[in-house]
Amino acid sequence: MPVQNTIQKQFHTHRDRAKSSRLGRAVITMALGRKLARVFLPAIAVTAIVLSAIPAPAAEPKVKIGIALAMFDDVFITNVRDAMTKWAQAHSDADLAIVDANNDTAKQMGQVENFLAQGKDAIVILPVDTTATGPMTKAVVKAGKPLVYVNRKPSNLPKGAVYVGSKSIDAGVMNMEELGKAMGGKGNLAILIGELSDEPAHGRTDGIKQVVKEQFPNIKVTREQTGHWKREQGKTIMEDWLASGQEIDGVAANNDEMALGALQAIKAAGKIGKIPVGGTDGTHDALVSMDKGELNNTVYQDPVAQGEEAVNAAYLIAKHEPNPKVVDGNIWIPYQKITKENYKSFMK
Repeated sequence: MPVQNTIQKQFHTHRDRAKSSRLGRAVITMALGRKLARVFLPAIAVTAIVLSAIPAPAAEPKVKIGIALAMFDDVFITNVRDAMTKWAQAHSDADLAIVDANNDTAKQMGQVENFLAQGKDAIVILPVDTTATGPMTKAVVKAGKPLVYVNRKPSNLPKGAVYVGSKSIDAGVMNMEELGKAMGGKGNLAILIGELSDEPAHGRTDGIKQVVKEQFPNIKVTREQTGHWKREQGKTIMEDWLASGQEIDGVAANNDEMALGALQAIKAAGKIGKIPVGGTDGTHDALVSMDKGELNNTVYQDPVAQGEEAVNAAYLIAKHEPNPKVVDGNIWIPYQKITKENYKSFMK
């Protein structure tokens, strides 16, 4: 056989064998693929069905807190409310409902009852009248809900209830210590007292009188009058005192609004700078008045801390979580004395 034909035949033979080999492998691969598909595709399908049947994690329910404030028409309470609202913005799992009692005890009682009917998880109250909180306290305790009072402390709170606020007597002490120095330690003192239905009116007045007795024996309390915690009340009362003709050498007010009202009357009478006036709260308007050289002193009561700590306490109790800030049922927010020397550090 010619060499060329032999080579060609051998070449064709090898090529045919290669084709057969590749074809065989392809057939085997396809067969294996079909077999694997029969095994794995049903398993994948089952897995998909099982996974689709697993429910997505449910969103954690929000802690619903009902908050009944004595009134919105008050500078300090407005600051407390703003602090609560800001706290809620940082706690997405909390839902706050804040209502205005409009200084009406019966209305506030109805608001608390509505909160309980709505199934709120906790109740926070800044009371209209600390002497009339009994029915509200009883209703909340009976419903088994966490209860927090803020700013104005009722007496005889039950175990488990929390109070967030400041010791009222301390404010009176700090106020009178500065005012007494401004009066030169002598003269006639007039006291502007808030509403007697509110615990701070009693505590702050007691603190003022304590300092007079212990530190300034030559100062005499010659005038005392109660009124609403509002600027116009301080102005009206001061106008009456000035009209009486009795000499007044200093005015200690239970809050800044009444103090600023008294200053309006004093200024109108041409006696600004002659009758020093002290207040409590450390509001923005009070600090501005001090900057003008009108208000002699005030005491800072921290509305932000009171608002935040009150709603946070209710939140933690509702979640059954500990709160190390609660001591004997209280979270005390300390007062801070504001004087002519340090008032600028409190200005925002």
